[in-house]
Amino acid sequence: MALWDLLLATLTSSLLSLLLFSAAAAVISGRRGRRRAVGFFHPYTNDGGGGERVLWCAIKAVQEENPDLDCAVFTGDDASPQSLAARALDRFGVKLLRPPQVVRLYRRKWIEEHTYPHFTMIGQSLGSVYLSWEALCKFTPQFYFDTSGYAFTYPLARIFGCKVICYTHYPTISSDMVSRVLQQSSMYNNDALIASSMLLSWCKVVYYTLFSWLYGLVGSYAHLAMVNSSWTRSHIESLWKIPRRTKRVYPPCDTSSLQQLLPLERPVRSPVIISVAQFRPEKAHGLQLEAFVLAVRRLDQDLPRPRLLFVGSCRNKQDEERLQKLKNRSEELNVDDYVEFHRDVMYRDLVQLLGGAVAGLHCMIDEHFGISIVEYMAAGVIPIAHNSAGPKMDIVLNECGHRTGFLASSKEEYTEAILEVLRMPEPERLAIATAARKRAQRFSEQKFFEDFKAAVQPILAPKASS
Repeated sequence: MALWDLLLATLTSSLLSLLLFSAAAAVISGRRGRRRAVGFFHPYTNDGGGGERVLWCAIKAVQEENPDLDCAVFTGDDASPQSLAARALDRFGVKLLRPPQVVRLYRRKWIEEHTYPHFTMIGQSLGSVYLSWEALCKFTPQFYFDTSGYAFTYPLARIFGCKVICYTHYPTISSDMVSRVLQQSSMYNNDALIASSMLLSWCKVVYYTLFSWLYGLVGSYAHLAMVNSSWTRSHIESLWKIPRRTKRVYPPCDTSSLQQLLPLERPVRSPVIISVAQFRPEKAHGLQLEAFVLAVRRLDQDLPRPRLLFVGSCRNKQDEERLQKLKNRSEELNVDDYVEFHRDVMYRDLVQLLGGAVAGLHCMIDEHFGISIVEYMAAGVIPIAHNSAGPKMDIVLNECGHRTGFLASSKEEYTEAILEVLRMPEPERLAIATAARKRAQRFSEQKFFEDFKAAVQPILAPKASS
């Protein structure tokens, strides 16, 4: 028995030594073979959201400012350089100077939400390290650029000798999330079972507290952290504690082309209310539908019936199921004749849909920024957004003393805002739309390019000029 234990211990020790040697060899090989390139860690290049627009605009900005640096995209999608360049143009109107290199990742399942039914945040975070290991072993760039919020990968990128840059859309954990657990509030990220139990809620608070410490530690490894809003900046500075390396760069919003293509006047015979968002749980499409139904029921009989357009994309099977449930719910509420669903639309089609809308809905709590809200405003669509975070702090604010939209928190408040827009005299609607369009100019693509280049050049320039 003692001999068997000795053999088992020796074998285990040998395997661990082999694993450590292999890992060290991979790191040394990666450091020696670093490419003069910027590697963008963006596992999902087909999500169709604001984060994807940031990716393409960031690549374009690097290509313009540092043409000697190659750009590579780490993605789990089956894509080619040409297909990604075409997608950037067709879906977002962003024309890259040249197609980016593609580094295909095959271990993306380790960052999928469904892989971790419990302890999802820490599971996905550790899974991202494994995925990043695959990425960096295949292609080690001088500059590792995370555009998807996987902060746990930063220490690994440092080990491979990369300069770490990130564009953070929202913190993975925030004090607001901890507060809601303490208050035992049931939400998409706080199960009703946990919310109903004081003991489970306190256990989750301990879990969140430990995760916050880890998140702050790994985030501090970034050489430069760009954030998309005042709300995100306050949380990141509190967690990562690198205020001098944290820069607020508003995301690129298509304001100029929308302003040029779309007049402020709208058809009044059949007013359209639009919702542009991925079919994710936090986007609260169900609340939008409920508020719309209530508004239709309360609307004056002599006014035309409005239509509600849901426009968005699905990342996975769960999003597709969520979309189908939304369709089923509209039928149950007997409003399916007034509700339309537009999935994965091309950019030109989105512009056309925005051009016919009078109001745009947004119901996500603590939306870090809200690109779709800015696009509403630039298109002449009056925004009705959630009264929190980015929309409240940065976007739906008065412009030169004039109102630019509505903020709401409950179904009743959304309903009242919808009714106010539908009942609004045309001169008043035009006045709000004009002020909203003017404010949207603060968040243009051109402003993003200017601020983005100013932020990254101190990091990229020394290497680019050597």
